[in-house]
Amino acid sequence: MVSSVTSTTSTPSAQTSMQKDMGLTSTDFLNMFVAQLKNQDPTSPQDPSQMLSQLAQMTQVEQAYDTNTNLQSLLTGQNTASGLNAASLVGTTVTANGNSVSFDGTSSPSLEYNLAGASTSSNITISDASGATVKTATVGAQSAGNNTYTWDGTNNSGTKVSSGAYTFAVTSTSATGSAVTTTTYTTGVVDGVAMVSGTPNLTIGSVSVALSDILNVN
Repeated sequence: MVSSVTSTTSTPSAQTSMQKDMGLTSTDFLNMFVAQLKNQDPTSPQDPSQMLSQLAQMTQVEQAYDTNTNLQSLLTGQNTASGLNAASLVGTTVTANGNSVSFDGTSSPSLEYNLAGASTSSNITISDASGATVKTATVGAQSAGNNTYTWDGTNNSGTKVSSGAYTFAVTSTSATGSAVTTTTYTTGVVDGVAMVSGTPNLTIGSVSVALSDILNVN
């Protein structure tokens, strides 16, 4: 015969999650369990092994919710720490994986990219947020490694485009006529931090860059 029941203590958030998902908490279950013991038929008592099995299952569920709650707390703390690290980058110049460029309507932004080998010519295509091409430019021979193209902010008609976020692509050709592998970068001065789905992103004007994409900080 079971003479006493010992309950483990759940965190309030875990209890709330259990209430939402299951319609009851471990406290509700234990109250039902004790009521079942008090009101069982003495001539036909409940099977102790089944009752203990039910209690063990509920304890496992409770522990799972506690674990999930603790993991969520750790994740929140990690994101907070990442946000503080990201804030320390405000005012610095960064280089990140990507092909975005922010145009403020006045200054000429630099488009940076890396060539896997020397090229005889490269075509640079700049597109707006909708994907429409606004500018195409051709540059001459460049050596392997990091290279830069300075965009004056005009379209193919020579008219200044609106400020905002743009993207660019680079296609290069070698002396033998084969394609040269190119890697584009997003660069600029960090002017803020924005939380995106709980993850800190750096803002460079109109462009948002994930902290995990940062390659270099100057």
